[in-house]
Amino acid sequence: MARVCDLTGKRTRVGNNVSRANNKTKRKFYPNLQKKRFYIPEQDAWVTLKVATSTIRTINKNGIMSVLKKAKEQGFIVY
Repeated sequence: MARVCDLTGKRTRVGNNVSRANNKTKRKFYPNLQKKRFYIPEQDAWVTLKVATSTIRTINKNGIMSVLKKAKEQGFIVY
């Protein structure tokens, strides 16, 4: 399964390990993804999503429905 946030589309980034001698080798930066259940009172349902921790903070601040609406507008989810 891909390491992609279901709501924001955050995914693995590529960069370099840089040694003290300034040698560069490829590495990956993974998003901090967590599997989390959210309750949607408008639909009276629980939804399990794989989201980044920064997205969880955004959901706590703005609410699950506004984040779902924004994700749908950006094309990350289709329901």
